[in-house]
Amino acid sequence: MPQDSEAVASGEARASATFDLVISRAHVFDGRRALAGPHDVAVDGGQIVSVSAEPLRGRQVVDAAGGWVVPGLIDTHIHFYDVHAVRDPQSMRAFEEEELPGRLGLFLDHGITTIKSVGDPTDGILKTRDALAAGALRGPRLLATGCGITGRDGHPAATVFSGNPWARERFAAEVGGVREMRDLVHHLADRKVDAIKLLSEGACAHSGGPAYLWRNPAFPDGVELERLPRELLRAGIETGHERGLRVTVHTTQQAAAREAIEAGADGLEHGVTVEPLTDHALIDLMLEHGTTYTPTLWIDAHPDARGNLKKVAGAGVRIALGSDTFSGRGLFGANTLEEAELMAGAGMTPTQVLTAATSGAARQCVRPDLGTVAPGKRADLLVLNADPTADIGNLRDLGVVVLNGEIAVDKR
Repeated sequence: MPQDSEAVASGEARASATFDLVISRAHVFDGRRALAGPHDVAVDGGQIVSVSAEPLRGRQVVDAAGGWVVPGLIDTHIHFYDVHAVRDPQSMRAFEEEELPGRLGLFLDHGITTIKSVGDPTDGILKTRDALAAGALRGPRLLATGCGITGRDGHPAATVFSGNPWARERFAAEVGGVREMRDLVHHLADRKVDAIKLLSEGACAHSGGPAYLWRNPAFPDGVELERLPRELLRAGIETGHERGLRVTVHTTQQAAAREAIEAGADGLEHGVTVEPLTDHALIDLMLEHGTTYTPTLWIDAHPDARGNLKKVAGAGVRIALGSDTFSGRGLFGANTLEEAELMAGAGMTPTQVLTAATSGAARQCVRPDLGTVAPGKRADLLVLNADPTADIGNLRDLGVVVLNGEIAVDKR
């Protein structure tokens, strides 16, 4: 059959089929750009099977009525367990039984269909991930690094958890040598974590390295930390790569960001926040290495953080949305939407922010099945009542959330 005839036959077969779910007459942002004209989006078995300019038939139909379909949002940097409440086995169990289910649901209620935990107790967060995947809990898809890895007396061990030794052992892993670092990364890989997170500014043994004064309203005088030694940083990244895992590094200074990229880091968590980004060669290095920059403006209102995001985004550095949201401030899900608005306020266009929250975040998480509205991709979709490419605030005007091809939230 000639190619044109094959295309016609394929189109006719698609038009005559009946799909599990069809979202009809919607404008579509596909994860990178807005498609021209309205489309129907068809879903079968949890997967997108067609994005068609022609009408499609579905057993279940959501009439978008000229609204917008976008990929489900992805927050690549969250802390889920309550770092203040969890202090012993009893409080851990109480959190998991009484608080955890409702807080998971908040993400879906705000259109966040995937979250990445980057520093929660390994046993607990992996158990939660498994329960979500099995359908025993209602909530977004969960990806997890397990505990964050830092140096001896590093952040967050010596800062957030300085007065909570029980949680300190579980939320943060402190390492003092290369062998210890490699063994820990192998252990986490054996536990099937989705990625590895290292914290650069937080060790005592960086010979001659400049100190970093960690400030927080709870520590008004600051806590002096030093950067993770280069040999430990490199060992952690190399071992993660050996196990096929993406490795991102918590940084706030230009010098630490450069060290992380030169050591092979795939991404920067926070990036450069405590000083203006004046090292243009650092931006070139990010571009050369394909480094992902996760700005976490929600947690850091420092004006340099916003100005630095504008610089790196304008240069074409890959950006991923990550809010650094945690229990006790704001509201899960709502914080992610606030992060998107802060990114736009820093100078990114709505389309750039949407990309960072969808296909850019999926790339950061090494999940090519997510973050895009296209045949063969996972059917995590939002139906919005207004155009998010004109105003990122329209992410709040949410009608329907589809997770794995099923309607998870319906606000119509």
